[in-house]
Amino acid sequence: MPTQPIIKLLTGSGIGSRRQVAAIIKRGGIAVNGQTVQSFNQPVDPLTDIITIDGKRVSATAEPMVYLMLNKPGGIISSTGDTRGEKTVLDALPQKYRRIRLYPVGRLDKDSTGLILLTNDGDLTLRLTHPRFEQEKEYLVRIERDLTKEEVLALEEGILLEDGRTSPAKVKALKHPPFSYSVTIHEGRKRQVRRMFAALGYRVLELKRTRLGSLRLGTLPQGEVRELSARELGLLKKGPTPRVGKGQSKAGESVKSAT
Repeated sequence: MPTQPIIKLLTGSGIGSRRQVAAIIKRGGIAVNGQTVQSFNQPVDPLTDIITIDGKRVSATAEPMVYLMLNKPGGIISSTGDTRGEKTVLDALPQKYRRIRLYPVGRLDKDSTGLILLTNDGDLTLRLTHPRFEQEKEYLVRIERDLTKEEVLALEEGILLEDGRTSPAKVKALKHPPFSYSVTIHEGRKRQVRRMFAALGYRVLELKRTRLGSLRLGTLPQGEVRELSARELGLLKKGPTPRVGKGQSKAGESVKSAT
């Protein structure tokens, strides 16, 4: 069997998300044939190499790749780690998918609704969440009153938040209630859209994500799940050309979560 990068093999085997596996590698918790793994891309043969995590041998048998779109309802969280007893997006999946170790691509806060992609494909997760790919995310926002022209311009030029100025957003007024505006961003800061509006003095009353890259929520009812079509998956994998800038790794070994 051909060798694979250790991070790709372990995420594809359902050991953890790419982010989780990367964290274990960084702390020196993974070894191959008794030698601590130093690189995310260390080649491994799952048939002949012995892989251990914190001294315990693991099986690296690949699971089938699964790609699900969920229209997340409010009141559940997208984190799958320490949930403190709260319902998560995994609880919204049909029983047949719960035996597969799926992970949400990016996050939506508990009160927000809309498009969440769940998959065990670590490479696609990287493509959709790493900042260098600048994948667009579109949200519908309901606020209590209309923005002024100056406030729209401020969003389009970038809002100064406590963690730095945001990249320019695309803002479009909507004529059909209940939502007031469509806002498109490509960053993935925590609760970013809500904080952008809060910086202008607005409270977001309702927030719904309708697009992630080329993937659109469409008419999928809230709380429902469906598998991606071959065309949707092909477009997602093709995606935009990555932007390589100063301080960014060619292999994309640093992974950030999306909003």
